[in-house]
Amino acid sequence: MTRLSRGPLYWVMLLALSIALIAVALYYQYVLDYAPCVLCIHVRMLLGVVAVVSIALLLTHRSRAARVAGHIVTAATMIFLAERSWQLLATERGWTFGSCDMRSGLPHWLALEDWMPWLFRIHEPCGYTPELVLGFTMAEVLVALTFTLSAVATVLAAASLLDSGRRLP
Repeated sequence: MTRLSRGPLYWVMLLALSIALIAVALYYQYVLDYAPCVLCIHVRMLLGVVAVVSIALLLTHRSRAARVAGHIVTAATMIFLAERSWQLLATERGWTFGSCDMRSGLPHWLALEDWMPWLFRIHEPCGYTPELVLGFTMAEVLVALTFTLSAVATVLAAASLLDSGRRLP
C-alpha cells in the first residue's frame, strides 16, 4: 500500500475513473436524455475535486507533504462522495424522508452552475436514477464504487501518514 500511495499510478487511475464517470453522466444526460438532480450534480462536483487533486498529485507526487495532503483530501472527498451516493440511493428507494430542492447549496462566489451550466446545472428534483447494466441503477453502482474507493483512499491516507519516507526495494 505504501508503494501505491507514493507513486503516480494511483493518481492516474483516479483521474481516469473520475473522467470516465463524468463522461458516463454526460452521456446519460445529453444522449439518453436523463436530466440530473441536485445529488447527481453534487456527485459530479466531487468527482471534479478528485480529478483536480489527481492532476495536482501527478505533478507533485514526489513531495511527501503533497502526497499526505493529497491522500487526506482524496479520502475526505471520497467519504463525502459515498455519503452523497448513499443519499441518492436512499432517495431513489424511499428510505429517507427529505426534500431535494433545485439549488446546489454552493456559495454565490462559487457559481459552478453559471460558469459551466452544461456540466453543473440542476434540471430536476431527486427521485430516480437510470438503470445501467444487469438491472443495477446508477445510484446502486455509485454506492458500491464510492464505498470501495472510500476504503481504499482512507487506507492510502493512513499509509502515507505512516510512511517514513524511506526508499522501498
